[in-house]
Amino acid sequence: MAKNYAIGIDIGGTNIRAALVNSAGEVKSKLKESTGTKPIAVIHKLIDSLSSKYAEQICGIGIAVAGIINRNAGIIMRSPNISALSGIDLEADIKSRYKTCVVIENDANAAAYGEKCIGAGKDFKNFVMLTLGTGIGGGIIVNNKLLSVAAEVGHMSIRADGQPCACGNVGCLESYASASAIIGNAVSEIEKGTNSTLKAMYNGNFYKITAEDIYKAALDGDPLSRTVLREAGKSLGIGIANLINILSPDAIILTGGLLGAWNIYVETAIQEASKRTLKELYSNVKIIPSLLGDNAGIIGAAQLVFEECRV
Repeated sequence: MAKNYAIGIDIGGTNIRAALVNSAGEVKSKLKESTGTKPIAVIHKLIDSLSSKYAEQICGIGIAVAGIINRNAGIIMRSPNISALSGIDLEADIKSRYKTCVVIENDANAAAYGEKCIGAGKDFKNFVMLTLGTGIGGGIIVNNKLLSVAAEVGHMSIRADGQPCACGNVGCLESYASASAIIGNAVSEIEKGTNSTLKAMYNGNFYKITAEDIYKAALDGDPLSRTVLREAGKSLGIGIANLINILSPDAIILTGGLLGAWNIYVETAIQEASKRTLKELYSNVKIIPSLLGDNAGIIGAAQLVFEECRV
């Protein structure tokens, strides 16, 4: 029987999503479970469910996970948001249990590859994808191939004497432009006494505010929310300018939860990038949203299986 399917899995700090995907990138079946404290058991459960009817047609399993990956060894060296997976040889575990080909990749790299295969990047030979959420990740496509590097663009320093980052560096892009940074800055300003409609949210427990809350308040005219989003956008623009000046890509593709704030946060980033990028390079790059959204990592992980596992 032809092996026309791969299982793609995207492991996040909150949820693990998995899907049965064909070689055209079409999702046939999709499942989601909470990550919990035992993510490997959740992964096994999802694979068991997806493979029950199609085991003989599955050519391999692709796994996308946030963190630093040793691709050659299949080891998750460090996953900041999923500590239970740090140091785990996940490839060996899955191979021994399911007797099939397994590919492990960083989640942003997998998402970039998914966009290259069937998403916003399919018509670009070279592009950088940025995932804009709780943190900031990156994936790089060069000459239509996924560049096998860490691409931890969220940890490029944009301020020499900046804030400490959980990674151990200081002044990281992620510390200024991520959802966590946006929320942290808003809360900090409210604690200092800055007036904002955010202060009344959640019965006064403004520590519960989300990036979406901040964006909605900004649309309603809240000055603090607009300022926080614009400052984060400026920082993102610095990071984008650095990437364009170094890599001269055809496109910068953006994805993640913060895209909902495009007309404040992202547009500010684009304006800032235009000021800081060599004009000859900026004129040749497009800054666009992804097409696949949350499915990018799943589809990319599955497509890597088709590329690497088919005989």
